[in-house]
Amino acid sequence: MLKLFEHPFLGRGFRPFFFLGALYSVISLVLWGGFYAGYIVPPYFMIDAVSWHAHEMIYGFSMAIVAGFLLTAVANWTGGAPARQMHLAGLCLLWLLGRVVMHFDFGLPAWAIIAVESAFIPALALSLAIPLIRSWNKRNFIFLTLLSVLFACDLWFLLTINMAALHAALMMILIMISLIGGRIIPAFTVAALRRKGIETYQTPQIKMDVAALVSLVAVALCLVFAKGTPILGIAAGVSCLIHGLRMRHYHTLKTFDDPLDWILHAGYCWLVVGLGLLALTGFGALGVAAVIHALTAGAIGTMILGMICRVTLGHTGRDLKLGALTTLSFFAIQVTAIARVFGPIFMPDHMNEWVIGSAALWSLCFAAYLWVYTPMLFTARPDGQVA
Repeated sequence: MLKLFEHPFLGRGFRPFFFLGALYSVISLVLWGGFYAGYIVPPYFMIDAVSWHAHEMIYGFSMAIVAGFLLTAVANWTGGAPARQMHLAGLCLLWLLGRVVMHFDFGLPAWAIIAVESAFIPALALSLAIPLIRSWNKRNFIFLTLLSVLFACDLWFLLTINMAALHAALMMILIMISLIGGRIIPAFTVAALRRKGIETYQTPQIKMDVAALVSLVAVALCLVFAKGTPILGIAAGVSCLIHGLRMRHYHTLKTFDDPLDWILHAGYCWLVVGLGLLALTGFGALGVAAVIHALTAGAIGTMILGMICRVTLGHTGRDLKLGALTTLSFFAIQVTAIARVFGPIFMPDHMNEWVIGSAALWSLCFAAYLWVYTPMLFTARPDGQVA
């Protein structure tokens, strides 16, 4: 039995959580598209269908990927042993139990469902906190704070079914994207350009990086306390401007021949676009529901698809080279976001078709990831190293 836990699949956090997150996103979007097509009824016993979709894309799909990334990254940041084997399997089980109780009615009281569903984030935070505190890696304590807020928002939502809680949770995921993106996008881009013989340099933007994070916190507060007001419009507009200016040193225009690079820039661009559209909602030009997918399908979907491909290749000892199917999925996820955001805005009479089409395309993008990368996730590194 113990041999089972020694399988390469449980060697690093990215392996099971990237697999589970991608698989769950395919299943969830097939269910969602089927619901709009009139063939499937999502779980209705705990929350309504729209709330279920919003909650599970944050706390099911996104949190699985966040867990896989952070569990892998913290080991690198601290030099400590990563969560693996039985420890990692236990975390996966908690995540899975959360998805089970949100999908199937076992007749449990509401408090039991909430207790089971919300148990994963504290367990993940504790798994990350121990190595971070032991090494006193203060720079990354912020992730413990973000996870704490995500946990609080989860409880808030499940107890009240208030969408403001999910909007705040979404902003915590976007803060992670802004924070991690600000570190890795310029670093990866410069490294890739130098490998091609193009001499470029990273430009430190510490003040701009801090301003970007503070601006997103302000937007989160406005979504909770000032949604649909000019205050939100100003906060989101300022954040959009800061993130756009921050990008001017990322060498974006030099990345178009390298999909592994431009996909990250595209995800960051969607963050800028989403914040700009969100600013319009503060002045009554659009509704929040109409633009939220620029931040979810656009920023989160694009950034996650790009990162899980890069991390899987790098941490399983493969060359950072993409096949045609993965490259095609990078383009397809852009079409998915464009269709989901702008289709209903300009052709609202065809809302069902836009949702069904974008859900199907999203599912195909992450199914492509599973098709190409699952063998890498389940097998040992070809160079014999442990991961």
